Amino acid sequence: MHQKSSHFAGKNPLEHVVEARKKGLTATKEIHGAELAGHYSAAADSAKETAVIFTMLWILFPNEPWHWVGLIFLFGWIVWRAGRSALLGWARLERLHRLIEEERWEIEHHRPQEKEELRALYAAKGFSGKLLDEAVEVLMADDNRLLQIMLEEELGLDLESFEHPLKQAVGSVLGAAGTAALLALALLPAQAMPWTLLGSAALVIAFAAAAVARSEKNRLTPAIVWNLAVAALAVGTAYFLGQFFRA
Repeated sequence: MHQKSSHFAGKNPLEHVVEARKKGLTATKEIHGAELAGHYSAAADSAKETAVIFTMLWILFPNEPWHWVGLIFLFGWIVWRAGRSALLGWARLERLHRLIEEERWEIEHHRPQEKEELRALYAAKGFSGKLLDEAVEVLMADDNRLLQIMLEEELGLDLESFEHPLKQAVGSVLGAAGTAALLALALLPAQAMPWTLLGSAALVIAFAAAAVARSEKNRLTPAIVWNLAVAALAVGTAYFLGQFFRA
């Protein structure tokens, strides 16, 4: 029977691992409404937002010279999206680095307890007897390997999923710039019809929603439908409110 210690806060090693896994998930989960991690997801998220906001601006200010309005919006929006993506990326890395340093400190100052946690982890995987003893001893002999194992197995972190913030910022910029350029082109003809811009925006939103759903292995059709529905609701709200206050 495992002896409980202050390090385990009154829990046995396996219970402590469960609590640590919850801690890892809490520290690395996305803030509600924040941009998705990864440069592809950042680009898709940026493209959807650009399409919705660009369309709402066009609806609210239909008589503005859009070759200037679109250009001004494009540059300001790109700066914001790049900065926002970079800041979110740095925040994720900061949380990761904090967890790494906390776990490194645990290994240096509570080595016997870390060994118990490691035994509990590998016993839960089906290791037992001499094989379990050998696996634990091999991992305990290499601090760097031990740190990686504890971060991935105890805290449930996927270290390869963390991208450099600047890479995410580039993805976000490309998503915003590409969408804004496409929608601006839709307005270039002198007699551009409303459906030209609305159709282009809908295609961007549908494509971006499908890309994110595919990367997350979610169903494509519901993702596309719901993203288009929310976008239509937002644009429709802006349109009817604009008509109401102009009346």
